[in-house]
Amino acid sequence: MLQANAEMDAGDIWSTVEFPVPRCSKSSVYRTEVADAALDALLLAVTRFEQGSYRPEPLDYSRPGVTGTLRPLCRQEDRRIDWAAEPTSSVVAKLRAADSRPGVLDVISGAEYFLFGGYEEDHLRGDPGTILARRGGAICRATVDGAVWIPQLRRRPAPGGPATFKVPATLALGGSAAGVPESAAPLAVTPGRRTYQEISYHESAGVGYLEFSFPGGAMSTGQCRRLLAAYRHAQRRPVRVIVLGGPRDVFSNGIHLNVIEAADDPAAESWRNINAINDLVEAILTTTSQLTVAALAGNAAAGGLMLALAADEVWCRAGAVLNPHYQLMGLHGSEYWTYTLPHRVGAEQAARLTGECLPVSPSSALRCGLVDQVIGGGAATYRAQVATLAGNLARSPGYPRRLAAKAQQLTAAAITQPLEAYRRAELAMMSRNFSGPDEPYARLRHAFVYKHKPTRTPPHLSHHRSGPSHSQPGRSCGQETAAFP
Repeated sequence: MLQANAEMDAGDIWSTVEFPVPRCSKSSVYRTEVADAALDALLLAVTRFEQGSYRPEPLDYSRPGVTGTLRPLCRQEDRRIDWAAEPTSSVVAKLRAADSRPGVLDVISGAEYFLFGGYEEDHLRGDPGTILARRGGAICRATVDGAVWIPQLRRRPAPGGPATFKVPATLALGGSAAGVPESAAPLAVTPGRRTYQEISYHESAGVGYLEFSFPGGAMSTGQCRRLLAAYRHAQRRPVRVIVLGGPRDVFSNGIHLNVIEAADDPAAESWRNINAINDLVEAILTTTSQLTVAALAGNAAAGGLMLALAADEVWCRAGAVLNPHYQLMGLHGSEYWTYTLPHRVGAEQAARLTGECLPVSPSSALRCGLVDQVIGGGAATYRAQVATLAGNLARSPGYPRRLAAKAQQLTAAAITQPLEAYRRAELAMMSRNFSGPDEPYARLRHAFVYKHKPTRTPPHLSHHRSGPSHSQPGRSCGQETAAFP
């Protein structure tokens, strides 16, 4: 934590927190290890300031303990990939260091694109730079000693031309990728295998782990359908508990707005996408043969968080941020939230969460019942803690009773109002949001996808200036808000 002075980023240091850097993309490190360390450093700096006796340290590169050094800005010339000469390790390092901005500028089929994401491939081989295969929207390009998977591309805008945005690589390439062979990834994780897997499944001690990691947490129609197929596979396995969620980073942010924006008919694609994610949520909600757990290693928002609420238990890493609302995108929302959210937090709290559009911390979410367990510690230990908790749940003496109670609860709820009725009512609202001539969804989606910057503090972040909101006593999720000058 630096004190502001005349020179940018050269002020005296109030606190420092170190962490091991994992082998993953820059954006993933920023959302997990960096975010955790930043919060720890902030709290430490505030404590030191309150005590009054601490004196911040000046930056001094000559000190033996200072291992960093001042470097120039990293530009596209530094990131450029020489496909004919660079090994896979170098290509992956450049791709990961530029994700999710600014990407690595490159040429494919005579056109310039920014490349995003990099995953090593240890089986496929070909002439360096050649596109060897496609998988789930990603493309695989050969290097001098192997290959790399690139999930997303953004066409470089022409001078004076319209802005562009990132989409799955095969969508960006269009017809030029049509003849590239499809290379499906096995659902089971092969020990030691290095490849690109959005979705994988493995079992241990009576627990099935359905892991998924989609770029930015967005879930397109195709991704939702593939994840549903994988979930059906897990249901057929002889496991007592199914855990959903990746080992790190974003859990889910709901429907894929970039893919929708790129569609010939965005309203129709929105409808396909919301129904695809609803099918997944319904499958999880109606599972009576196993207990289900949504394990949130990182942030979740909108339909992605409501997807998690379909599980019997929701576990959340302490460093995550939850956003249980849709209105900032001009949407009513679906994913059966009108059934699951009030069931968890009560009708009044559900209305507050979805109406105020404020972020919720894991500790606040635990207090109001939005989540069932907060997992402390860093990202490195998260996976092991989830495995311990899931194993305990699978071996719990009360497991048969919970499973029976779950089936009884679904039957009783269906008598009052069938799940299909919740879905129909939600989708009726969403249909209007998607297609209504006066609805703001298309405009808000466009601004989000093209990263339009707000010109003032958004009202949902500054409305606290007019006084505190009212909430249900003792059950408040205590959303944290921040206003920026």
